[in-house]
Amino acid sequence: MSHGNSQETGPLVSLIAGGTAGGIEATLTYPFEFAKTRVQLKSDGTVYSKNPFKVVGDVIKQEGITALYKGCSSLVIGTVAKDAIRFMTFDRIKAAFEDKETGQLSAIRSLLAGMSAGVVASTFAVTPTERIKTALIDDARSSGPRRFRGAIHATTTLVAENGLRDIYRGYATTTLKQMGTTSVRMGSYNILKDYESARNIPQTTLVNFGNGAVAGIVTTYLTQPFDVIKTRAQSAKGAGTVEAFNSIMADYGVRGFWKGTVMRLGRTVFAGGILFTAYESTVKVLKTVLPQYD
Repeated sequence: MSHGNSQETGPLVSLIAGGTAGGIEATLTYPFEFAKTRVQLKSDGTVYSKNPFKVVGDVIKQEGITALYKGCSSLVIGTVAKDAIRFMTFDRIKAAFEDKETGQLSAIRSLLAGMSAGVVASTFAVTPTERIKTALIDDARSSGPRRFRGAIHATTTLVAENGLRDIYRGYATTTLKQMGTTSVRMGSYNILKDYESARNIPQTTLVNFGNGAVAGIVTTYLTQPFDVIKTRAQSAKGAGTVEAFNSIMADYGVRGFWKGTVMRLGRTVFAGGILFTAYESTVKVLKTVLPQYD
């Protein structure tokens, strides 16, 4: 992301770099996403550890290592599309909002740019792929025969049964989550980078990773309730937003809205670091390969 001067990064470079970074991040951190989703789904009587590494270890022992990547293809495809769209959207909005002399953006405008990018990403990529991913993970934990053979089969089955709207189940909470996640994550990363730029702090790989990790921590705690409601709404059986909200309250009370926080935190800290580091690195490579699109 071309912080300090958004116009240095053209839309094609933002699109390709964002998609590449999203695919790398999603693949490397998926086991944490799997553990978080498993814990958030409606209780089946199993008591899960709060330690994401233990949850992952137990799944490997009981179901095999391949179980950890159930629904992964759906998430990776969705993440590639999501991050391609939201990085490109964020960079374009940022370029329009930033101070033309300093190339910097105010904190409020950074957050607004992130919110706008989140809405676009949720509509065109995140909601459908999250719905399929969650349905696959939920289906895999059933003791009976599997309902879905894979992502494509799950998509066609759900659409055939309930129409296209079924893969947009949980759209409201997913969009709210994406607005919050994108605005906080990309906004806080942008704020940190502008702060460092003003003080001539070099943007090394370690600094990029650290900024992304900090942005991931802040994002997790502020948006976790939306993530929990979204997961319940997008389970294999599906549920409305209000029904999902009520089921969480019935199962766990208010604390339930932060269910899976540690699992998600384990992923988002690494995810934030990996995502922004991969993005910045990919941008540098693309600028040498596609200089005409800067």
